[in-house]
Amino acid sequence: MAHDADEIVLGFARALRAAGVPVTQDRAQEFTRAVALVGLDDRRATYWSGRATLCSCPDDLDRYDQVFHAWFNHRDGLPRTVPSEEQPRVVTSDLSEREENAGGVPDQDDGDPVRAMASRTERLRHRDVAAMSAAEKRLLASLFARIAPRLPQRRTSRHQRWHRGTIDAQRTLRESLRRMGEPADLAWRRRGTRPRRVVLLIDVSGSMSAYADALLRLAHRFVVADGGRHVDVFTLGTRLTHITRALRQRDPDRALIAAGETVPDWSGGTRLGEVLRVFLDRWGARGLARGSVVVVCSDGWERGDTALLGEQMARLQRLAHRVLWVNPHRGKDGYLPVQQGVAAALPHCDDFLAGHSLATYDELVEVVAHA
Repeated sequence: MAHDADEIVLGFARALRAAGVPVTQDRAQEFTRAVALVGLDDRRATYWSGRATLCSCPDDLDRYDQVFHAWFNHRDGLPRTVPSEEQPRVVTSDLSEREENAGGVPDQDDGDPVRAMASRTERLRHRDVAAMSAAEKRLLASLFARIAPRLPQRRTSRHQRWHRGTIDAQRTLRESLRRMGEPADLAWRRRGTRPRRVVLLIDVSGSMSAYADALLRLAHRFVVADGGRHVDVFTLGTRLTHITRALRQRDPDRALIAAGETVPDWSGGTRLGEVLRVFLDRWGARGLARGSVVVVCSDGWERGDTALLGEQMARLQRLAHRVLWVNPHRGKDGYLPVQQGVAAALPHCDDFLAGHSLATYDELVEVVAHA
């Protein structure tokens, strides 16, 4: 037998009054209006509407729960409303989805989404940048924000106060004279330090196109960390381009767009020897490379004269404090430095590093910091 909604609501109010809950006429009317707004089919909303309008003290809550359960769930002839409690929402992502191998055994990392994401990120750190999909490269771009380059330090000729080191005789004597000849505490000093300049030369030719974006993002981290005061970035190809000003923008994507608009020979040929000669003639010999840490990022494919490349690398080594060569193929299995350009440059390099993954970029940052 069907029952009208008002009949069901008022019957519940009378049953609650009979159970000892002081339900007045005004409270019953308020409950009726509340149920009309939320709908009788919504059991959860009906429950809270009655609890808010019909109960006047904490002693009424237990009896209210008993009468509500009996009235809406077990009384014959009355509608049994379906519970509408909201189920907890489960949010999944492609980083924590269950992956089953051929034998049907789930990946042990998928039991904990946080651990699965950490494991996925760690695997991504060691992946070759050239073999990544577009989605993985977007995730990799966000991981570059975790890289915090530190510039190497060099000693200066000036001294500064310190709590140990060598005795500062002049300051100690002045302090003693200020005390009218009375003995004073010893003053100490040490040589000061300043950041050493870092110069990044990044090959953006066609053979390096798969790694150019990641290397420029790494260069952007160096520029942003220092504010561009002691870091200079150049691109190498068929010509030399100074892009430090473009990389000073805080947003990495905008900085790379500005750098791309500045570089005219993107994905072109490679003439490392000629371009290095231009760099040393116009910039390096005048002080930019003198005493600096110079990082050359290139695979060493030289279309020009390799003898010229060797000469310019020897010239660069005489000027720079340290020369690092970063080759994306260095960390791959079976790689041998047999390219003519690499063979000509290696005798004049202090370090030969890999540069194909985020883990190798972290290693490069540490090597530069301690150069």
